[in-house]
Amino acid sequence: MITTTISDFRKDIKDYFNRVTENFETLIINRGKNSGVVVISLEEYNSLITTQHEMSSDKNKARLDSAIGKFKKGNSFSKNLVE
Repeated sequence: MITTTISDFRKDIKDYFNRVTENFETLIINRGKNSGVVVISLEEYNSLITTQHEMSSDKNKARLDSAIGKFKKGNSFSKNLVE
């Protein structure tokens, strides 16, 4: 996690964005007392949204927990995809 001020962010915006996207860093830009902005990569954002969707209902949670349990017990299999 990287923390900076708005002034420093303005000076080195390209460097900060590169660190966020290339190293999967989270950037927090302080804007004063109890105020700030969080910057994450698009890939990280999409992952968070997908996780939120998967955990949005009890049925989805149960299916995910079941799949994880089967995988941990070695009760999984693989399939070849047909192109």
